[in-house]
Amino acid sequence: MASLEEQVLRASKEIVVKFIEVGRVSPTGFPELFNSVYRTVDQAVRRGAAAPAEPEMPRKEKKKHKSR
Repeated sequence: MASLEEQVLRASKEIVVKFIEVGRVSPTGFPELFNSVYRTVDQAVRRGAAAPAEPEMPRKEKKKHKSR
């Protein structure tokens, strides 16, 4: 598996490229936006990695109705 830093880098690039594709940002704005997105993704990942995992609650199964 890729390192955490590499995953943050790839995710940030994909986000910025998607913004360019949909016309929200021009390609000339890539450097500035990339830095902002990278910092945000990196902070989110590190916060998530530092937080203890919460136990998953068991899901209740829905009762099946019999057709008449």
